[in-house]
Amino acid sequence: MLVRPRSGRVVAGVCAALANRFGVSVSLVRLLFVLSILLPGTQVVVYAVLWVLVPAEGSDRARRRGF
Repeated sequence: MLVRPRSGRVVAGVCAALANRFGVSVSLVRLLFVLSILLPGTQVVVYAVLWVLVPAEGSDRARRRGF
């Protein structure tokens, strides 16, 4: 389950949530995201959608899901 952590955020916590979910370094996920910006695509839109859809740790939506 994806949950944006309250600590360790740089912008919205999306990269930190993905790193926690898949058990990889947060720095690696952030680096990959920044490098992906150089490629054509919808990376920023996907980031914004995840920012809206992934609940923040401690929020009502996260508590209902057990986080």
